[in-house]
Parts: sequence; C-alpha cells; structure tokens
Amino acid sequence: MITLYLDTTSSFLYAGIIKDNKLVSEVKEHLGKDLSVYTLDRVSKMIEEANLTPKDINKIIVVNGPGSFTGIRIGITIAKTYAWALGTKITTISSLDAMAVSSSFDGYKIPVIDARRDSSYFGIYDKDNNLVEENRYASNEEIIEKANKLDDKYTLISNETSIEYQNIEKYNPDILKIVNKYIDKKGINPHGVNPIYLKSTEAEEKANGN
Repeated sequence: MITLYLDTTSSFLYAGIIKDNKLVSEVKEHLGKDLSVYTLDRVSKMIEEANLTPKDINKIIVVNGPGSFTGIRIGITIAKTYAWALGTKITTISSLDAMAVSSSFDGYKIPVIDARRDSSYFGIYDKDNNLVEENRYASNEEIIEKANKLDDKYTLISNETSIEYQNIEKYNPDILKIVNKYIDKKGINPHGVNPIYLKSTEAEEKANGN
C-alpha cells in the first residue's frame, strides 16, 4: 500500500508518502503566499525522491479544511488531479483532527488555526483524540474561555495563531501517525470532495452585508 498525504490548509505545505507503513518521503515547508506556485512541484519531487511514480499510489488522503480558503482549494485540486489520473478515490480529513492526532500531550488538546480578525477555527479533543467540542469558528476570547473551563490540563496546538497564550504547542504533523489513524476510512469519488470552510468567505460576508 502506497499512500499520498497532502495538507495545504495553512501557509505550510505538509505532504508525505507512506509505503508499507513506513514514511519514505515528506515535505514540511512554509511557502506562505507562494503555496499555489510551488506545491505541485514539491509534491512531484517528493514522489520522485521516494523512487516512485504517481501510478504507484494506491490511496490519497487530503486535508479539506478548515483553514485558508485558497490553501484548501490548492490541496483539493491537486488531490483530484491525481485521483482522476489514477482512477482512485480520495479520503478527506479535518485539519483540526490531524493536529490533535499528531500531539502526544496527555490532556485536552485544542488545535487552533488563525482565521484573522481575532478569531480562529478550533476544536477540543481529549487525550485519546475523541472530539469534545465540535470544530467551528469562534473568537479567540471565546476559545480561551472554553479552555479555562476544562476540568483537566490542556494545550493549544498551532503553527500560526493570533492568540497570545503561553500554553501553545507548535504544530509538527506526525504524518505516519495521521495516515495510520485514517488509513481505513472510506474514500469518496473525487467529484464529491468539497472544502470545509466553517465560515463564509469575505466575498460572501460582504454580499450578505456582514
């Protein structure tokens, strides 16, 4: 089994190739505004470095949000391109789920993704990665209030956040661990893969007068 993992939901590119339960190649790079320019090239080189071709890929796992609107679309588009060429399905997972699974913190885990305007996307998970608070969009103030009401120790997890707080664990995806967690999750037809935004785009907000 050869799996391609792809996450472009932030300003970072996180991608990996897992072959026979081993991580054989990965990319963890901050690309910022150049994400759309370099992602496909980085992924192609990653596959080459693993001495593989796209035809060798059996499974595709893509993170479909929440996060950057543009970033989400980049990852989904690349995943769909490979899937259509290979005639395979795509498995989608939440960026917040991936962040929680990667952490080994022994307490509540609160992955947060900056959504600007002093707000973030977040979820609350217990130490076993069970979802305690549904993934959603909220003000940073509300997120901290909810964290302080938890009945045990906790940490926030992020690679970029506007929340100023001392209990923040830098997100470093454990790609092998993420893939093993979701390797048996059922894939869907590429046409059915949609972004998870959790909030309206700025254009939609303006159109609605918000």
